[in-house]
Amino acid sequence: MENSVLQANQVFKSIEHAGSDLDILRDISMDIAAGSTVSMTGPSGSGKTTLLGILAGLDLPSSGSIMLLGQTISTMDEDERAKLRNGRVGFVFQSFHLLPNLTALENISLALEVIPGSQDIKEKSVQSLESVGLSDRASHLPSQLSGGEQQRVALARSMVVNPAILFADEPTGNLDHQTSMQIVDLMFSLVEQRGSTLVLATHDHQLAERCDVQYRIEAGQLV
Repeated sequence: MENSVLQANQVFKSIEHAGSDLDILRDISMDIAAGSTVSMTGPSGSGKTTLLGILAGLDLPSSGSIMLLGQTISTMDEDERAKLRNGRVGFVFQSFHLLPNLTALENISLALEVIPGSQDIKEKSVQSLESVGLSDRASHLPSQLSGGEQQRVALARSMVVNPAILFADEPTGNLDHQTSMQIVDLMFSLVEQRGSTLVLATHDHQLAERCDVQYRIEAGQLV
């Protein structure tokens, strides 16, 4: 695909279990276009979270190749993969992963502070917090925020770097239905505004159906 931002080619993943190899992923191939929204659904244990991690370069396949943002990351070491992700890839997880001793604004700023040469950090962080409707929570610690507010901060943190691609793993898994819908609307709005690609793993079929492309994984294979 000419405008591809992410490609997986014949990806396998296995781990050693009880003295033998246990297949987690088998022969996964996909081609994801820049600016598209992509969902991966499947039952618990199907391999979708493992696949998401491999696509993002957080883990390596046992065989096969992954090309992310024009680079073959499946042959890179961890430092090289981290350097590629830095400032170009965003993450939202089921657990919010906010640092408890930092305010909402400081948690967002941290995403920019680790990128060499970042400028206007506070201004960009304030704007990102505004984009998720939490300007009045800038000085609050995570413990002073609701679950929905914490996920909004996590989303603002992931988007403050204007990532080319956002990976989301069960982004609404810890939230009630109404809050989940608010977070989903916000996430889709932000990636559309920035022209980012969205790749998400979810149990929520209603969420999955909002995506341009939908994959289903069962027993480690695309079906």
